[in-house]
Amino acid sequence: MPSTARSKRPSQDDRRSAILEAAAEVFFEQGYAATSIDAIIERIGGSKRNIYSEFGNKEGLFTALVSERAASAVSALSVEQFGNKDLSEILLEFGRRLLEIYMSPGLIGVYRSIMPEAIRFPELAKAFYEKGAGRASDRLAEVLEEARDRGEIQLDDCHWAADHFVGMFRDNLHLRVVLGLCPPPSPAEADAAVTSAVGIFLHGIYGVDCTGKAKPGGQ
Repeated sequence: MPSTARSKRPSQDDRRSAILEAAAEVFFEQGYAATSIDAIIERIGGSKRNIYSEFGNKEGLFTALVSERAASAVSALSVEQFGNKDLSEILLEFGRRLLEIYMSPGLIGVYRSIMPEAIRFPELAKAFYEKGAGRASDRLAEVLEEARDRGEIQLDDCHWAADHFVGMFRDNLHLRVVLGLCPPPSPAEADAAVTSAVGIFLHGIYGVDCTGKAKPGGQ
């Protein structure tokens, strides 16, 4: 009996995950400033001591939530998973995953929560960027550098290009979803948005660069 009871006791990782899930619900519903530790305890049960021993304080809890949500989301963008596909196929797959991440309820909630607090907590804002959009750009830059080494594309700065591509998914559609003006896109709408973004990124609108010269492969 005692050993059975011990085996059913939640592990430290389970308790941490449960606290973060409850905290996410309260932070997303009430915002950072209005959220109290007591409100989180009321949602999940337990004691303040558990939260303070694990996260230190409310800021530490919010920091852990933001960092883990961002890192977990972008981990799906591992460049090794794209195999030996050509650049167009890689960008389509990368774009689909990126848009799915940006439109996920968890990351939308974090985005809404962190924006009003970015000035007060600059280190938290930095961590959110570096573990989210910054990491996505870094991973895509690796893909573009490999394509450049193969002679598939001509780019002077792959990191700038990666930033441009990732930025295409934080567009007006993303803003409307963040503001609650529309729901996340349907699978068909998301696929159309990704296909359009990849086409513009690879070929531009006119098939020429900013100097008026034809691009490699342009029509």
